[in-house]
Amino acid sequence: MKLIKAMATVGGLTGLSRLVGFVRDLMTAFFLGAGPLADAFFVALKLPNFFRHVTAEGAFSVSFVPLYSEALEKEGEDAANRFAGQAFSFMLAVLLVFTVLIMAAMPWVIGLIAPGFTAGSEQYDLAVELSRITFPYLLLMSLAALVGGMLNAHHKFGPFAAASIFFNLCQIVAMLMADRFFQTVGHALSWGVCISGIVQLVWMWYFLRRNKIRLHIQRPRMTPELKQLFRLMGPGVLGAGIVHINLFADIIIASFLATGAISALYYADRLFQLPLGIVGIAVGTALLPMLTRALTANNTTEAKDLFNRSLEYCLFFTLPAAVALMVITDDIIRVLFERGAFGPEDTARTAPALACLAIGLPAYVVVKILSSAYWSRKDTKTPVKIAASMAIVNIAAALILTRFLDVAGIALATGLAGWVQCYFLWRMQRGNEATEFDDRLKRAVPRIALAAGLMGVALAGMGYGLHPWLHDGTIHQIWALGVLVCGGGIVYFVAAHFTGVFRFSDMMKYFRRRNGKRKHVDEMAIEDTDQ
Repeated sequence: MKLIKAMATVGGLTGLSRLVGFVRDLMTAFFLGAGPLADAFFVALKLPNFFRHVTAEGAFSVSFVPLYSEALEKEGEDAANRFAGQAFSFMLAVLLVFTVLIMAAMPWVIGLIAPGFTAGSEQYDLAVELSRITFPYLLLMSLAALVGGMLNAHHKFGPFAAASIFFNLCQIVAMLMADRFFQTVGHALSWGVCISGIVQLVWMWYFLRRNKIRLHIQRPRMTPELKQLFRLMGPGVLGAGIVHINLFADIIIASFLATGAISALYYADRLFQLPLGIVGIAVGTALLPMLTRALTANNTTEAKDLFNRSLEYCLFFTLPAAVALMVITDDIIRVLFERGAFGPEDTARTAPALACLAIGLPAYVVVKILSSAYWSRKDTKTPVKIAASMAIVNIAAALILTRFLDVAGIALATGLAGWVQCYFLWRMQRGNEATEFDDRLKRAVPRIALAAGLMGVALAGMGYGLHPWLHDGTIHQIWALGVLVCGGGIVYFVAAHFTGVFRFSDMMKYFRRRNGKRKHVDEMAIEDTDQ
């Protein structure tokens, strides 16, 4: 139940962040559309986010959290916090220098990451200018990620999961103030990115103090503990960031396609990231410290149960999400984005890209779980070998498929690469008792797939019946999409109930047990007050 509670906390707050992010995306599509300014901003947004996901929340987190959790388990909190202070000081010094250098060299950097932008063109000049505004976000969020890793290791998952809400809120506020204070909406969004980094770091620091977790900041120096951290980080830079490396390569390829290709990929990826973020981040964040502690204590039974239940819960949510994104993808894009500067031709280009990305959705969530099993054992080399191969496969496939499918070819290559990566990560795990599939998981997966398939058939039928409404005014479109989503959800849960993979009675027992615990705690609090 600890895993369910942790996943629910992280998933719920991440889901809230994604909903606020959708409001941001709707506003971005309305004000920014999919033109030259949009392409320039999305490059400026991807640049710090790429380094953040790879070096901070990616390779750094998966290396730092197991070491910090192990130190908590074996050496106590003071020793663990001294190690965290060493990492914080060193990261601050290194990333500060790195940020200044990249900002100075930004014209050359843009030439590398978006070679299709011609030097001196509007897109190129805007991309350079906006990237210089957004890039300090890397430093700020890397420090916030370290603090978040400390809180997660103490099973305080809420603050870091909620931090990303401020990223979206800052950009929404910036867009609302664009006419008064900024040159363009793109400039407003870029400043919103940078300011959100400051807000998130302050937020994380507040909760560190509130939970009385001390961060011993020291003079930056290379200690044996940091050497071990960087030895683990080295190969993990690629292994932990495979999704983001693939998407970054996609930008380079898309920059050679017609204007709007980068924007189409961005909007498709935003919808793809909704279930991936809610489920994948939830299980990855919750599983890694728990699995590390179980393996450190040589509790193989608990580790195996954590691993299998993570797979089961993730597939339960991501398989139907993938089916829905493939079956009603045109309707989703049209209803959510097609207004203002985002026209029907943008919908026609974005929808196939989303459907192709959705093919790999369950795979990328499973990759997070399989990778966590490696990282919890401090094995970052095996995932990186597989990740490096998959990056090459992804790029090669994208170059081939774009000849036939335009921007959708890039998305299809990314989706297929996820399944190949998933297979090899699983194959290399065989023989490890803690990551063997148990009987419950083997029974659940085909039943989940059957329920998701039945939901897909129902969605196709409902979509056909609601076709006039889905092409009518905005209010009718929203109602029709709501009926599709709710109706599909009902069909899926009913199908899951009758196939035996999900029981409504089990859920009721769980909530009754939680309510019973709350009542007991309240009674204890009343007794303490009376005394």
